[in-house]
Amino acid sequence: MTTLSATPKPIIPFDRTTKIAPSILAADFANFGAECAAVEAQGADWIHVDVMDGHFVPNITFGPATCAAIRPHIKTVMDVHLMIAPVDPYIEAFAEAGADILTAHVEAGPHIHRTLQAIRGAGVKAGIALNPATPASAVEYLLDMVDLVCVMTVNPGFGGQKFIHSQIEKTRQLRAMIGDRPIHIEIDGGITPETAPLMTAAGADVLVAGSAVFKGGSVTNPAPYGDNIRAIRAAADAVA
Repeated sequence: MTTLSATPKPIIPFDRTTKIAPSILAADFANFGAECAAVEAQGADWIHVDVMDGHFVPNITFGPATCAAIRPHIKTVMDVHLMIAPVDPYIEAFAEAGADILTAHVEAGPHIHRTLQAIRGAGVKAGIALNPATPASAVEYLLDMVDLVCVMTVNPGFGGQKFIHSQIEKTRQLRAMIGDRPIHIEIDGGITPETAPLMTAAGADVLVAGSAVFKGGSVTNPAPYGDNIRAIRAAADAVA
């Protein structure tokens, strides 16, 4: 049984300012709690947790127990990206583990509307993710069910991949479809100071970055985390 987190969930106000969400996939696995605290202290807005099952994507990472273990160390938003199939049997466990946002892939099951209902029913904000080959139109009839749309700008499964530029136009299409709805557009994959402004110009406001944030730093030397976050944010905000 997953242990409920004792840490109260933060209230997540909606705005379209640029938010940097470091992915702990690039952090030191032996020091997750300290890494989350360190990167938040250096300016991270959210903490992004990439959950992979070795089935929907070709890698295995974390489960609800890891989320519950790091939740007390996260003071901002725990943004949990479920790259798993099936999704529905695990929603309650991740919600109990302290997720603030649960994002499921539109490709992960035949009844994504039901999945989004279940996520919201668990008291968690609902996100929907799109693989690079999936068109923006796939979420057209789901927008009133979601709080976040995640555009994969790499193929899901591994960190450190190259940015796929065709996703810029998809992001523009999504931004037009969303209109004035309070829905975040999140970009996951290949975010650097060079690619960040391309995505904020297209309408994104949450940027997931793994190696681009954690490179050069450590728990004992976290200053590079802050330098990296500020570089990404400055580049993104120059055109946002």
